[in-house]
Amino acid sequence: MSTSSNKFLVGIFDDEDVLMHSISHVRHDGGNIHDVLTPYPIHGIEDAMGFKRSRLSRAAFLFGLLGFICAQSFIFFVLNVDWPMNIGGKSTIPYPDFIPVSFECTVLFAAYGMVFTFLIVSNLLPGVKIKPFDIRSTDDKFVMVFDLAHNTKTVDELTLMLKSQGASEVYEKVMD
Repeated sequence: MSTSSNKFLVGIFDDEDVLMHSISHVRHDGGNIHDVLTPYPIHGIEDAMGFKRSRLSRAAFLFGLLGFICAQSFIFFVLNVDWPMNIGGKSTIPYPDFIPVSFECTVLFAAYGMVFTFLIVSNLLPGVKIKPFDIRSTDDKFVMVFDLAHNTKTVDELTLMLKSQGASEVYEKVMD
């Protein structure tokens, strides 16, 4: 038995220009769009959907900072604790000599951190099964999805709105 929390209204579009035009009209008319799925990236769709800028760059900075700190800590540990050497009275931490190592660790941690953060946030980890709303969104159709539990408009109002905006097909779907 299904509840309203997993009921969705799916609108299928044949053209990306019609989809982009309908996104702005649907949002203006009070429709709460759950997701839009396209077979290829569309420039400007994030702005049309009202998405904020991604926080992935902040995560990259934090992972890069972690990499830099790890590199500097490892260098300090090796040269002062684990294997201290006095070579000609020079400093035990010659910073200019270790800029390349610190830079490479910063880049390595930032790159791997961004990849793993993206995979976790997007729920794309290995072994996770994702059920698409409409399989045609991977071929040639553009899909606009509404979560019926979190929408102020009724199914009939949304269907009429999508049909008037150029949707070729509109149907309800229950996700398990």
